Amino acid sequence: MTTTTPLLLITADPSHPLAKLALRYARAYLQNAKNAVAADEQHNDSDHSTIKKASLNIFFYGDAAHIANRLRWQSADQINLTKEWQNLAEQYELSLPVCVSTALSRGITDADNSTRHQLDSDNLAAGFALVGLSELAMMMQENNTLMQF
Repeated sequence: MTTTTPLLLITADPSHPLAKLALRYARAYLQNAKNAVAADEQHNDSDHSTIKKASLNIFFYGDAAHIANRLRWQSADQINLTKEWQNLAEQYELSLPVCVSTALSRGITDADNSTRHQLDSDNLAAGFALVGLSELAMMMQENNTLMQF
């Protein structure tokens, strides 16, 4: 039995409803996958069962790079997507890759790129990582299910 790990390609700006929908989808998918793994382990009588965990690939591209900006302020009556993605990533041990080119063009940088491009400082939120498009290409090769938000 082969399993695929879905890839969420998030391109929507944090203010767009699709950005919030991507987070809700990721939460629901991971919770359902976690429940399925727990049920499978419960029915497995073998002492040598392998430990599985819920898995989901995520890639922030285009305007979604704004989600990775640690300096992005959000009013109290709105969901803070940056913090919510950080919490989800910590809970499920997910990586949060962001396209480096689209991030830099939107004023979002990590310490390395800040130095390399002689910028004043960095503002990449903890848990997010700036990566090249080759990372997305590798994820796309491994996955059969691609969902864009």
